[in-house]
Amino acid sequence: MSHAAPTVRPQAHPRSHYRVFRSIGTRWMDNDVYGHVNNVVYYSWFDTAVNAHLIEQGALDIHAGLVIGLVIETQCNYFAPLAFPQTVQAGLRVAHLGTSSVRYEVGLFADDSDTAAACGHFVHVYVDRETRRPVPLPDPLKKTLETLR
Repeated sequence: MSHAAPTVRPQAHPRSHYRVFRSIGTRWMDNDVYGHVNNVVYYSWFDTAVNAHLIEQGALDIHAGLVIGLVIETQCNYFAPLAFPQTVQAGLRVAHLGTSSVRYEVGLFADDSDTAAACGHFVHVYVDRETRRPVPLPDPLKKTLETLR
């Protein structure tokens, strides 16, 4: 008889789990026929939260930088619905910082809720723009990422 390990049920994180926040306005088109934001929109919010923060901190130049981040993995757990016209707060933190990769954790919060409506992660591997081969994180990027740990 096989004894499978018990499944750990994902838990919503509180705001205190995250280091920085970004407000994201929902749009009418984000809602699906069920009256809440469609699951695919959450992944665009993850992308927006991560990249906007890096660009604003001067750690990522998406147009002329020699290094770019490629997404290799994303995942999301949903705990409560979000819907237009709510404002979503995206919390961001770095869970793992490697030589050429980083794992971000993102929590999405409705308005002023202390508990995330959704939690997920997003993994970037940083590569040379031309060769698409992994490269060590540039110092300005690494310093910005360290502040999110």
